[in-house]
Amino acid sequence: QSFLLVLATRFSDIELQEEEGIPTEEFLESCYAIVPVLDKLGPTVFAPVKMDFVGNIKKINQKFITNKEEFDTLQKIVLHEVNAGVAQVRNSATEALLWLKRGLKFLKGFLTEVKNGEKNIQTAL
Repeated sequence: QSFLLVLATRFSDIELQEEEGIPTEEFLESCYAIVPVLDKLGPTVFAPVKMDFVGNIKKINQKFITNKEEFDTLQKIVLHEVNAGVAQVRNSATEALLWLKRGLKFLKGFLTEVKNGEKNIQTAL
């Protein structure tokens, strides 16, 4: 089995809360589970991606741990920051979520290229 198939925490396992949205804790656990994948892909090539990825996870987690009950979904974090007028402030959890989503999308695109047979890492990137 591929190490990608045996990840302990997967995004596909997250159960969306009907009205509330994406559970923050499960989302963060799934994000943290991807970090070792970046090391396997290439600790040097993916070092900047990993640093950015981990930094954004930490920013969201820092917001989450300030009030786990209030911020139990990503949507609640974003709405709180929008209402407080800080969603677009540098280093906000909302900004971190935006960049984390972009990082995940980039990683998905890269892995899709590799899955489709691309052998050259630069081309896949």
